[in-house]
Amino acid sequence: MHITSLQNPRIKWLIQLRTSSRERRGAGLFLVEGIDEIQLALAAGHRPNLVVEAPDLARRNLSATEGDRLTVAPAVFHKLSVRENPDGWIAVFQRPIWNEGALLNSPDPLILVMESIEKPGNLGAILRTADAGAVSAVIVCDPRADIFSPNVVRASRGALFSVPVVELTTARTLAFFKERRIRVVAANANAGEDFQQADLSGGLAIAVGTEDAGLSEAWLERADLQVRIPMHGKVNSLNVSVAAALLLYEALRQRH
Repeated sequence: MHITSLQNPRIKWLIQLRTSSRERRGAGLFLVEGIDEIQLALAAGHRPNLVVEAPDLARRNLSATEGDRLTVAPAVFHKLSVRENPDGWIAVFQRPIWNEGALLNSPDPLILVMESIEKPGNLGAILRTADAGAVSAVIVCDPRADIFSPNVVRASRGALFSVPVVELTTARTLAFFKERRIRVVAANANAGEDFQQADLSGGLAIAVGTEDAGLSEAWLERADLQVRIPMHGKVNSLNVSVAAALLLYEALRQRH
């Protein structure tokens, strides 16, 4: 089927999936844009419910997939896309479902915790870092942004399919770590031990907080260790995704 009208019911539904977190959560579906991201999902064993192609925009061919397939006019595709220069491919996938068992897939897990991160770009960048560092899992606590929004998916470059991502409350996450005797390392911009001098070896969870205020008191009070990243400039703040990357790679360095 080739669609040229924005009034087509399937296009209206796809626009709802793009713009509404309630629609995504209710349907258990989300959009993945870009041929590289779609192929990463396919390689991880996920199969799309629907593939949308704009032949006039597509510069590469997508390998054969299961599910329905639509072709659309460029104007229709641009309405669905969140990219300035789309490559002509969007797919609808079911949301990966990970449970707490995914957090303990190794005897010495390295878990990355994000509390109340609100900027999609930071969420996606941290997920990419988690993929690059081969962390055991990511826990998203009390999120302010939908981790399956198109902008998070875009910023993560498809890492949602390669890293177990579990959504839990802060209270449940802290209780889980206590039950499993997993050390909690809390990032604190204003206090704590220099992260390069701290013991980040072995199984542990590294927690980072909101862009404006950092981690909540619940995390700072119950952490086994607080660490800081020394800053010598006039702006006393690192982007949370950069801070997470520094802490994660210091832990990896000590583990290996």
